[in-house]
Amino acid sequence: MSQSLPETAPDMLALAALGWLLGEPARAQRYLDLTGLDADGLRAGLGNPVVLASALEFLSAHEPDLIAAAEALAVAPEDLILAAKELNR
Repeated sequence: MSQSLPETAPDMLALAALGWLLGEPARAQRYLDLTGLDADGLRAGLGNPVVLASALEFLSAHEPDLIAAAEALAVAPEDLILAAKELNR
């Protein structure tokens, strides 16, 4: 596993991952249902590290999504996990 994120700050990586996550309606709805967020709460929380980390944790909980997101974002899956840990500090 990487010791630090390559060139992308954890919050920027999380925002990119969130964009990917929201790109598929069923996955987006599952994320909102599990987090208890609605569209307004999500928008309001985009600057909140806990909300950003929740997107990465959601992906980490389902390996196929984690791998697909990492591939789409051209990062290692471990980098997404590390970003979540850094955001939760």
